[in-house]
Amino acid sequence: MDPVLSSEVLAKLRRPRPYPAVSLVMPTHRREPDNTQDPVRLRNLLAEAEKALTADPDVPRERRLDILDQLGRAAAEVDLAHAEDGLVIYAAQGERQVWSLPRTVPERVVLADTFLTRNLVAARAAEQPYWALAVAADRVSLWSGDPERAREATRDGFPLTRGLEDPDAERKERVGDLPSTFQDEATRQFLREAHEKLRVVLSADPRPLYVLGAAEALALLEELGPLAPDAVTVRHGGLADGPAAAVHTAVEPSRAARAADAVRAVASELDAARGRREFAGGIDEVWRAAKEGRARLVAVEDDYRTVVREEGDHLEPADPADPGARDDMVDEIVERALDTGAEVRFVPGGALDGQGHIAAVLRY
Repeated sequence: MDPVLSSEVLAKLRRPRPYPAVSLVMPTHRREPDNTQDPVRLRNLLAEAEKALTADPDVPRERRLDILDQLGRAAAEVDLAHAEDGLVIYAAQGERQVWSLPRTVPERVVLADTFLTRNLVAARAAEQPYWALAVAADRVSLWSGDPERAREATRDGFPLTRGLEDPDAERKERVGDLPSTFQDEATRQFLREAHEKLRVVLSADPRPLYVLGAAEALALLEELGPLAPDAVTVRHGGLADGPAAAVHTAVEPSRAARAADAVRAVASELDAARGRREFAGGIDEVWRAAKEGRARLVAVEDDYRTVVREEGDHLEPADPADPGARDDMVDEIVERALDTGAEVRFVPGGALDGQGHIAAVLRY
């Protein structure tokens, strides 16, 4: 899986391809004994994709062979021993991608002129991704994190590094043998460069930001100007080189507190919208609002999934075996809402009791 599922990556995935762009989607399992079924399920899906490609008269032979080769190569790259909750494989002429998701997905094979991205879009929204900037006098690193982990992001010039005139300067500073490195003009210029590069990242992929460093490093960054609205500083030095687990641990209390505040804010917004008659509750009402672009905020319980079928302008509960049954409607609603500029927030299971597990604040 790409270490950073960014807005730019999603935009590239959603571009049209020469037909067919093949999407294989399947749930996976993290632990035994459930994960023993995953290799068999993957082989069956690959066979289903080959059958669909062979039977489609609109797929030229040369393109079919290329895509089958891409699917085989992608399958060889899959690491089911370290699977999460969902697997997505994309294959088109001359390209392939493999994504492991910390969110369950429905099983399907789709041939179209675009990749099926709604599961990735919903997974990214549910992940609540953040950026963490870890600052030292000789290194500034960028980390992409979520509630489960953090990983270093190497992009847009990060990490920034430089040599110190005295390679032992920071150790001496800690024991009081050297004036603060952060009073040095070269250090100010170094952090100013990091400041500017971070603005590029946040402009391309806005996320909550956590800034980690010793008190003097944080103070100097504040002097250079605000990094982002609502950026949270974490007074914890020594993390510019990681490790990733330590960065995640340092950020987690602040991230969890922010997430709890956000859940309370969503509940308040939904209550106020109900009073203004700008509220939609339940999958049928929210689906129609998202389709029509009327949703301003969509809230979804993070474990909510349901099987429905379309009956005219409404959704009705369905059995998975019913013709036309849809088991990814929640993900489709999330994708459509984001496409129309709505905010999407995932909340803990049970947070929307009495509201159909999914609700929306309407624009009108």
